[in-house]
Amino acid sequence: MQLISLLAAASAAGVVSAYPTASDINPFLGKGYFANKGYAAKLEQTVAAFQAKNDTLNAARARTVQSIGTFVWITARAQIPNIASTVAEAREVQRKTRKPQIVELVLYNLPNRDCSGGESGGEFELEENGLELYKKEFVDPYAKALAAAPDLTFAVILEPDSLGNVITNQNVPYCQAATPGYEEGLAYAIAKLQLPNVALYLDAAHGGWLGWDGNLGPAAAEFGKVVKAAAKFTAAGAPAPKIRGFSTDVSNFNPYIANPRANYTEWSNSYDEFNYAKSLEIHLTNNSLPAHFIIDQGRSGLQNSRETWGEWCNVNAGFGILPTTKTNSTLVDSIVWAKPGGESDGACGPLAQGVAAPSAGQWFEEYVENLVIQANPPLKPTYR
Repeated sequence: MQLISLLAAASAAGVVSAYPTASDINPFLGKGYFANKGYAAKLEQTVAAFQAKNDTLNAARARTVQSIGTFVWITARAQIPNIASTVAEAREVQRKTRKPQIVELVLYNLPNRDCSGGESGGEFELEENGLELYKKEFVDPYAKALAAAPDLTFAVILEPDSLGNVITNQNVPYCQAATPGYEEGLAYAIAKLQLPNVALYLDAAHGGWLGWDGNLGPAAAEFGKVVKAAAKFTAAGAPAPKIRGFSTDVSNFNPYIANPRANYTEWSNSYDEFNYAKSLEIHLTNNSLPAHFIIDQGRSGLQNSRETWGEWCNVNAGFGILPTTKTNSTLVDSIVWAKPGGESDGACGPLAQGVAAPSAGQWFEEYVENLVIQANPPLKPTYR
């Protein structure tokens, strides 16, 4: 389905409302989505692979992906310096284009990380003083790096999947043990990132996880608990810490607007991410939380390629809707590409062009080639 049709459907759903007030401005409006050089460099391999096959069209489409803004994931202490290099690149783009840039980052390093999946475990363990190390050696320098760049706007996704695990995976002993650390660590991060140039988006998993009617209320209550707890880490008399909103579908494959809806969504009102945002809105409002969303569509172009909603690892996919603020919904700040397409979800999932996936975070060349070929809407080519 083309974007114009998607947005028309959103408008018909009755979610388009008045423009936000001056005190409630979408941080993405009027900004360029900064495209980082690190991801662009990885895609050179993809361009070369298509050229070797004499596929000039898809080589040109891969070049287009190099100029699309994606999130930079900071997932370990050793990666903190990557923020400074990203800032330097963004400043240069901002200087050359004379257009304000929004720099998109993911903060992802909680102790006992990925407690239910295990494919993306981190460097900290709670039983080894991991929470204090997370605070002092990861969050503090992360916040310091952003504070040093007041000339840029940042959108930061906080700890993908962490609270989803808290809400639904208490039957997993490792997740149960991780819960207090997840809650306190996130509250600390929210408190320390209260900067005027930073928009915080707490991760809300996706519609196939927390969008079921029985999960919506507990999810919003948990989100509210964490945001409220951030006040413990702020100075006396300081304003209550706040977030801009929530991220959904990070590293997943759900469409913004399903056409048609998948069979496995039959019993859910949150059958796509647009409807998940609508389902969650009232519960967020009831918990004094902002109902603003950014929705990852980086790998959501090929709809209905899964047998079940629970499939999450390197699913057969295509690049999706390009980042845009033209969402026709005041709930949705922006469509984004949060997961850099081509970085493996783990050594799992189906083969891509007959090749098995490498470990999490490693480049999966055959997979990204499929993302280019199966993109919907099709990527415009960039010829040189």
